[in-house]
Amino acid sequence: MKFTILDKYILRKFLGTYFMATLLFLAVIAMFDVTEKLDAFLTAPLKETILHYFASFLPFFAVQLSPLFVFISVIFFTTKLADNSEIIAMLSSGVSYKRLLRPYMVGAAVIALLTFVLSNFIIPPTNINRINFTNKYVKNKSVESRSNIQLEVSPGVIAFMGRYERSNNTAYSFTLDKYDGLTLVSRLSARTARYDSTRNYHWTLTNYQIHDFNGEKEKITKGRQLDSIITIEPRDFLISANDQETLTTPQLSEYIERQRNRGVGNLQNFEIEKEKRIAATLAAFILTLIGMSLSSRKVKGGMGINIGIGLVLSFSYILFSTITSTLAVNDYTSAFVAMEIPNVVYLSIGIYLFYRLSKTR
Repeated sequence: MKFTILDKYILRKFLGTYFMATLLFLAVIAMFDVTEKLDAFLTAPLKETILHYFASFLPFFAVQLSPLFVFISVIFFTTKLADNSEIIAMLSSGVSYKRLLRPYMVGAAVIALLTFVLSNFIIPPTNINRINFTNKYVKNKSVESRSNIQLEVSPGVIAFMGRYERSNNTAYSFTLDKYDGLTLVSRLSARTARYDSTRNYHWTLTNYQIHDFNGEKEKITKGRQLDSIITIEPRDFLISANDQETLTTPQLSEYIERQRNRGVGNLQNFEIEKEKRIAATLAAFILTLIGMSLSSRKVKGGMGINIGIGLVLSFSYILFSTITSTLAVNDYTSAFVAMEIPNVVYLSIGIYLFYRLSKTR
């Protein structure tokens, strides 16, 4: 695909307006956030506030609100082109609306790729610092303990913990039962089981007993300490708000699959987070199409009317996505369907608007 001067001009306008709008909106968001959390920021060390909180907070919101920034950018610079009669000049030179759309879609592809990489791979690990900061200085929303935990470690192997404490990574009244069909073949019980976070799935059991059953015979082995590999970890059963935001998409997929195989429920938030990242990437193309279709013609009221329409539609898209996500949370539909409903609806709107625009020439 050969880029003309016109393509480069529109692409430069698009991306320049997008990044400028992103910076301006993030400055406003940061100002309101500082006002809301002023006490916390005054308490926390400045270095921690900047490197642990805002270094994650600003990119996180930039990606979350990327559809809004895309839409406003397209509306803003396209309306300006229309008001300056530049679009009329382009059309008079033989450029069709379909041809005019090409640099817009290239710009949307650049933003979509950037959004995809950031939201799926780069930002989630940084969210750990942001969430830890808010838990420490604003409000602690982490789950620090849980009682009566039971989950399937692997087929036929069931673990039970009377209580688990995150503060010392220790489970109390721990048992591990192994079944052959419906028959119990062994039971490992321990007073405590301590998880070693530096090594995957490594648990240290204290005051343990192992009961091996062979028909009516029973063999008992006792000891003070036993190092064991048990394929569970605290995040499998200590699920806090926003935990899904700290996992990259490959980690999310692995976590969802592992938990589903164990029969663990309440995975909707993790599934929604995974699908939302894909949906937000596609939204860049859809909202670019709508924005270009709405603002390519000069209208009475000029830029103010178009920007007003753009704000209403972009916020309605975000609101619609929030509403449809509740369908998945309440198990009315899958996370994929819930997150793609807004894209299907707004894509239909975009196609209709672009078709109507093409017919006006």
